[in-house]
Amino acid sequence: MARWKNPSPDGVVYAIGDIHGCVDKLGALLDAIDEDMARNGKGTLVFVGDYIDRGTDSADVLSFVSQMTQTYPDQFIALMGNHERMMLDFLAEPTGRAQRWLEHGGLGTLASFGVSLAAGRGDAFDEALRETARALREAIGPDLMTWLSTLPLSWSSGDLWVVHAAADPNVAMEDQQADTLLWGIDSFLKSERRDGLWVAFGHRPFDKPFARKGRIACDTGAVYGGALSAARIDPETGVTFLSV
Repeated sequence: MARWKNPSPDGVVYAIGDIHGCVDKLGALLDAIDEDMARNGKGTLVFVGDYIDRGTDSADVLSFVSQMTQTYPDQFIALMGNHERMMLDFLAEPTGRAQRWLEHGGLGTLASFGVSLAAGRGDAFDEALRETARALREAIGPDLMTWLSTLPLSWSSGDLWVVHAAADPNVAMEDQQADTLLWGIDSFLKSERRDGLWVAFGHRPFDKPFARKGRIACDTGAVYGGALSAARIDPETGVTFLSV
């Protein structure tokens, strides 16, 4: 059985939970991180994904996060969340199963980009979905589309891994399935990790963030009225949390 010492990334890491279009909370959290770094030195910021949907400012969040990761690629890392994956699937084939995205917060993202869901029924509805996808793709623009489609599913440093949703404790981190990393797996919170690695994750909101037995929960339900949280993972002092 693994002995759970403090995680030991190569430097201080801030793992930031699901933003879901809450741009004001993102700004406040980044201010708190700036203040922390002013006192204690710089760190690497890793966003766990789910920048869009449900909140009102998905377009602004995407614009900001993409700009920071491209301007400061050594300090800002952005992972793909299941909501980004759903949107990309909708853009690729809006008339199939991917239209479920609209029922899981996609309408809010459309509105943030100034796009309305086109009207229609039957075959006309399929064409309406295709027109909506075309309009959204145009509103997003080719540069942001490229950035979205190439977001990584995980990031690691030392014995710390950051993912969006989960990692199967019975599978080596290098061999994890994309669906597990994006959507989760029941065994992640139920089965003991035996490799001694720590996995920071979002996707599932908790009332309070926590760090125990190899798992660091960062999502505190910002879009549902909770705080937006970041886990501060320090190889010297362990895990603490910043929440706004």
